[in-house]
Amino acid sequence: MNRKFNFSHLLLWAGLGLMTTACSDDNTQPTPSQNIKNYVIAAQGQFSNTTTNALVTAASLDSGVVGMEDGLVNDGASFWVFHSNQYLYGLTYNQGNAGVTRSYIMNEDHSMQARPAEYAIRRFTTYGLYNQYIITTSTGDGPAEAADAHGYIPKTFLISYLDVEKETYTTNDTQNEVYRSENFLGNGEFVTLAGFQESQGKLFSAAVPMGLSQYGVKAEGGKWVRPGFEDLIKTESGGSGSGSYKEGELQWTQYPDECWIAIFNDESLTEPKLIKTDKLSYACGRNKSQYYQMVWADDRGDIYVFSPSYAKFMSDSRQQTTLPAGVMRILNGTETFDPNYYYNLEEMADGRSFLRTWPVGGSKFLMLMYDQVLQPGTTMTANQLAIFDAAAGTLTPVTGLPSQDVISGFGSTPYAEGNHAYIAVTTTNDYPAIYVINTQDGVATKGLSVEATQISGLGKLEPLR
Repeated sequence: MNRKFNFSHLLLWAGLGLMTTACSDDNTQPTPSQNIKNYVIAAQGQFSNTTTNALVTAASLDSGVVGMEDGLVNDGASFWVFHSNQYLYGLTYNQGNAGVTRSYIMNEDHSMQARPAEYAIRRFTTYGLYNQYIITTSTGDGPAEAADAHGYIPKTFLISYLDVEKETYTTNDTQNEVYRSENFLGNGEFVTLAGFQESQGKLFSAAVPMGLSQYGVKAEGGKWVRPGFEDLIKTESGGSGSGSYKEGELQWTQYPDECWIAIFNDESLTEPKLIKTDKLSYACGRNKSQYYQMVWADDRGDIYVFSPSYAKFMSDSRQQTTLPAGVMRILNGTETFDPNYYYNLEEMADGRSFLRTWPVGGSKFLMLMYDQVLQPGTTMTANQLAIFDAAAGTLTPVTGLPSQDVISGFGSTPYAEGNHAYIAVTTTNDYPAIYVINTQDGVATKGLSVEATQISGLGKLEPLR
């Protein structure tokens, strides 16, 4: 199906929509429920070879069809973040560069409005929520004055804070020593963080070991290079994008059979408590430079740590994990792994792993599954969904979705309400639609369709008061 749009047709339908509204005012008054358009869909369409982004509102996600003509036109975003049902932030990621971010609110008449402030936030590889903040982080070079005798600069966390209510943006530009990600785990390697989960006023994040930087290779006379790993030190610079490397560094971790969680006291991300398990590999999903959150809390406050065992894909056997994809738990109010809780998710999924996980209410988690078994060199597509019930320890495949050969993508974040999870599904043969998944039995049904080419975000807002 050709899903490109003629912009003149769009204007015509917009005019027809206005006329229809005027006629309805003269006849029957719509019921209140018809006017309550609290659901927000970030949609993208191709109009006369021009890409248009719009925030569309709807009264329901369960059925019907909406167009983009009445939506609030915007510049689009890489990730749409809903905060406290009041604010919507569009975070834009640019490879290696700052990305423009803007926020939106819902008016009393349920129309969308852009707020005035616009930020060029730092490059980020992960993000999360904490109190009034959206926090983004990446790992990059620290202050030049901290360079070693070889001129190598230590790695540090580069943090951005978006105060959603005050509409302010700050960073840790001072880059004090406390922000260093070098030797974060005590094994000499630098780390990056994957996601942030607030619990009991603290922040839980996966610390993902990245190997030895140029600085780390030389530190303490080469102490941190494991015996037998010396040949992994790069002899020249190369690679591209997220896989680029520099001469003199040891790319990727020497410890793939460990999972570390950093527990921070507040948003400053200083003085963390570190806990480790050797039942899981590191806890993050990865796509290019983005490190997806795998540390989530359920409705009781228990934290679940998911590991897709991404290190199985490493090209060198010394850097491949031997551990299957799995999940462990940190009970509410504790700061240790529960020794009595572990599930081998890879075994439950016939050897397959997953790219992303999301909490969808109660003790249920929606999982974006790969279509192939985990093994090095495999080309895999994440085109299946499953529901993991953390309380029951069951993994239920989602049924009722379009066939896998026509699915071209899923929304980056689902929306959950009651016993249902709503997720955008883009196909090659129809308009994108929101599918409604019953989290009790995993059965999905087609909900709201959007006359667009892609749905990049969805959620619910209340008018700002």
